[in-house]
Amino acid sequence: MVGTRSRALVLTSGGIDSTACIKYYQDLGFSVRGIFIDYGQKARLRERECVTNIADFFKIELDSLTITGPHHFHEGEILGRNGFLIMTAILFNSDFIGLISIGLHSGVPYYDCSKAFLEKMNAIVTEYSDGQIKIDAPFIDWDKKMILAYCRDFEIPIHLTYSCESGDVPCGKCLSCLDRSAIC
Repeated sequence: MVGTRSRALVLTSGGIDSTACIKYYQDLGFSVRGIFIDYGQKARLRERECVTNIADFFKIELDSLTITGPHHFHEGEILGRNGFLIMTAILFNSDFIGLISIGLHSGVPYYDCSKAFLEKMNAIVTEYSDGQIKIDAPFIDWDKKMILAYCRDFEIPIHLTYSCESGDVPCGKCLSCLDRSAIC
């Protein structure tokens, strides 16, 4: 039986990395739940659709939050994004005990995708939760090609995923589209 320490709350975006995280924790026997946060990102409608299909495929519960405010996000790095997503997941899941998973991987130039960021956020979250919650990024040492190989080896439905920073139709130019086209 899976205990409360064997629960994983996966920050889901509809992309390859978070989808791989779902499969990873299910295979380890965790009780997995997803959380999608609409913070006004350009691709939120397509992401929400993909996240819903992915949650149905893996038969996991999915929470969805919409955060509103005067924001205008651009392509590329959104300062504070991953920290915001982690802290929002904690705020809206105050009784959660277990792992909060985020699909960070190597080869990304943004600070909030680095091991240093992960370690610092984990220290903060661990203190906030009296050690009841930990942040985990199982692919932090993997590059995108390794994650794709994992997806292929374990029959993860990458056809259900979506990645574009420009909106609901792939632009073919942003870093996410270029990354995806290089590996798919």
